[in-house]
Amino acid sequence: MDLDCLIIHLERARDRLPQVEATKAALPLRTHVMPAVDGQSMTKQQASAYAQRALSPRYPFPLRPSEVATFHSHRACWQRIINDDMPAALILEDDLEIDTTVFLPALELANAHVLDGDFVRFPIKWREDTGRDLATSGDIRLSQHDAVALGMVAQLVTRGAAEALLTATERFDRPVDTFLQMTWVHGARILTAWPSGIREVSEQLGGSTISRQDGLLQKLRREVLRPLYRRRIAAMAKRHPNV
Repeated sequence: MDLDCLIIHLERARDRLPQVEATKAALPLRTHVMPAVDGQSMTKQQASAYAQRALSPRYPFPLRPSEVATFHSHRACWQRIINDDMPAALILEDDLEIDTTVFLPALELANAHVLDGDFVRFPIKWREDTGRDLATSGDIRLSQHDAVALGMVAQLVTRGAAEALLTATERFDRPVDTFLQMTWVHGARILTAWPSGIREVSEQLGGSTISRQDGLLQKLRREVLRPLYRRRIAAMAKRHPNV
């Protein structure tokens, strides 16, 4: 398959290096390890890209440095696509395990049918609403949904989508997967390939690099505000379908 793969890897997460190497060995693609931005050592310019409460509906929680860094890591991949003049690239995080018997046919299906400006998700769980199938291959479906589900473990990003996302995220106010739901802001068409053959294994690799230690009041606040935010996003998605 004539496609590049960018694997986001945090240098100090050494326990994940064997998983990175296993991913590279499993894929018949040109693979490149992209150094993840470290939330513990961001530049002032990187930190200042976070602009709280910039968009509507308002994101109700402040971002942790690790969430800001993760956003920058994905932006670096989108910039690499443009700098290297890639028509598209597969972007992976370093805490996944791939069933190639499922994933490679799903990737082939997506790569054969994407248009410039498309962004294809390969989720670890099926969380999408009712959608429209654009193409199928056996049990695998490439589909489009009005509401975009969360998760950024694996995705095929075209050059047009990379350009649109970079332009829209010079400043950002929410996590990268949450921003991706706002298609009316960035303009990329978001598709989903399922089943994906992707499994997250972060717990086996020492846990998530985006950790949270909230107190009881913070946890209660999240339990109240999260569903309210999700309803607002869902309402906006109905008004601005993902086309």
